[in-house]
Amino acid sequence: MNKILIIGASILQLPAIKKAKKMGLYVGVVDYNPNAIGKKYADEFFEISTIDIDRVTAIAKTFSPQGVITLATDMPIRTVAAVAKTLGLKGISPEIAYRATDKVAMIKCFEDNNVPHPWYYEVRDENYWHFLINELTYPCIIKPADSSGSRGVCLVNNKQEASQAYTYTKSYSFSGVVLVEEYMEGPEVSVEIIVYENDIHVIAITDKTTTGSPYFVELGHKQPCALPEKVKENIVQVATNAVKAIGINNSAAHVEIIVTKDGPKLVELGARLGGDCITSHLVPLSTGIDMVKASIDLAMGNKPDLTQTIEKVSMIKYIPFTKGILKNIKGIDQAKEIPGIKEVVITKQIGEKIGDIKNSGDRLGYIIVQASSYQEAEEIFSNALAEIIVEIENDENII
Repeated sequence: MNKILIIGASILQLPAIKKAKKMGLYVGVVDYNPNAIGKKYADEFFEISTIDIDRVTAIAKTFSPQGVITLATDMPIRTVAAVAKTLGLKGISPEIAYRATDKVAMIKCFEDNNVPHPWYYEVRDENYWHFLINELTYPCIIKPADSSGSRGVCLVNNKQEASQAYTYTKSYSFSGVVLVEEYMEGPEVSVEIIVYENDIHVIAITDKTTTGSPYFVELGHKQPCALPEKVKENIVQVATNAVKAIGINNSAAHVEIIVTKDGPKLVELGARLGGDCITSHLVPLSTGIDMVKASIDLAMGNKPDLTQTIEKVSMIKYIPFTKGILKNIKGIDQAKEIPGIKEVVITKQIGEKIGDIKNSGDRLGYIIVQASSYQEAEEIFSNALAEIIVEIENDENII
């Protein structure tokens, strides 16, 4: 029986674990959390951090998989690349993995290859930061060089805000490096891509909704993209050039773009599937293409099936809430019964404190819809939301 090693066993990796089992593969998973949700679905579990490259590589030599993969997380991509190189498996190289996970290296790569991107500054020490805040054009974005899930990302409008935000942003950077970028305004999209034998396949363009400033956490995604055809053509061209610039091959790619008044510009990309259920749920619901299976096939050295079989609207929206202590949630079962509702998921526990949304982990839960039109999708979501009662106990100490 062929084996696959999946780096990560959290809920983000669960679609890959379940899919690999369904495909008849023997599944090993790696995660630092002994209670990770994916553990019970796997054949073997290794309690190791997903970013401990040396230990994971050592385990991989013993486990001897025919493929290695991670889905919707960035830093484990470096581990995947190292294992693939060591065992001679399909996948991106460690050098490409670095360019796809370090935002400074990434934007320099875009610059070198004439891919439209924001202006930027790289901050490696506080002395330079204290000089830079007097020279910046405000507003601007500051973010960690090597984090994900909107963690540490801030919009700053002036020198005072920049000074206050720097410590917060730096705390989310593994390397301690902070990136300062132009604040780009316009519709935000992501482009979902599979690259097989240097052939770039654009599977979908996803419209996004975020919290806006200062943290820009994603609150919803919708497919297909509703922007004009000419704009979508430009988005595809920019995304394709970005993937080529980084050098991604035999891998998925998730490319984030803002359509500015000067045209589409890169935010960043990942050499992986998109998170927030974009590629695990929305893509198959809108196109019929199973991107999780395609990614597993890539890792195993097989040609992926990228044939579109349906044309639907799919959407995910996160459930609104007020700050406080989560006391109860009612109406989930009733919401699930509504035609067009595909998933209703709560990610917080009863009794848990919930505050402002500063990163993706702060969200309460989500609803996934499939419909025949954008209007129908919104109506189905509203009907489901009307069934859900979220009971919150006020707590003035929660921020």
